[in-house]
Amino acid sequence: MAQPNLSKAIKELEKEVGFTIFKRTTTGVKPTDEGAEFLFYAKNITNQLGAVRRISQRAGSEKLKYKISIPRGSYIADGFTSFVSELKLEKGMEVTVNETNDIGTINNVVDHGYNIGIIRYQVINEDYFLTMLKNNHLVYETLWEFEYVLVMSKKHPLAEKEDITIDDLKEYTKITHGDIDLPHDKYTRAKKLNSGNVIYVYERGSQFDLLANVPSTYMWVSPIPQSLLDKNQLVQRVCKADNNLYKDVMIFREDYRLNEYDVLFQKKLYESKVDVSTKIC
Repeated sequence: MAQPNLSKAIKELEKEVGFTIFKRTTTGVKPTDEGAEFLFYAKNITNQLGAVRRISQRAGSEKLKYKISIPRGSYIADGFTSFVSELKLEKGMEVTVNETNDIGTINNVVDHGYNIGIIRYQVINEDYFLTMLKNNHLVYETLWEFEYVLVMSKKHPLAEKEDITIDDLKEYTKITHGDIDLPHDKYTRAKKLNSGNVIYVYERGSQFDLLANVPSTYMWVSPIPQSLLDKNQLVQRVCKADNNLYKDVMIFREDYRLNEYDVLFQKKLYESKVDVSTKIC
């Protein structure tokens, strides 16, 4: 929400409840004593409404519904495909997968009845995301900590270079996802540091088409399965860069208990992770 709209909404809410919820201080905006109590009860109400919505979604349906929210990571998509291939879909199962950003996944799990989600963040920002998970009554399990690699066409001028540096990339075009939410100013500043030509994409299919057919492009990604690289005539290469350590974590609600499908998905995800991690060059 844009800042002016947020400020207006807060003022209208404070007028309705009859007391000030937030106050400005030298260190930022903080809740008043009444505001802190109000936020506590409001959070409980939203959690209860979310539970009611989940009940209504299940009611009146004989189908087993299973919903997963994931980032755009090829090894994750590969694990998900392997997971679906082993499901007994003839029993009337409805499976939903939503590829989105971290904020979208958190919202899906908290408010939209998704069983589990996977979020991806830079390790240097871990405290921020773990606080966000705690505030939303979500728990997490670490899936993988890894460094991003470069993926590019086999025809890319750097495809055969043994040691690629950040300086080598300056004259080429970077492909990146265009719908990454920037939850606070740290991310905004980081985005402004992007230089050179950039192509923003919104789904994985177009990124592979561009990488394969425009040899001057490259992309920073989590490690990709070899079968997918071969299919699109791509290679992945290591490139040392600052703050390049990422973590994928599985998230779910505090009141959720992992079931047999979650365990199977984790197993397939682990197999895919092991496969790609042993083939990075």
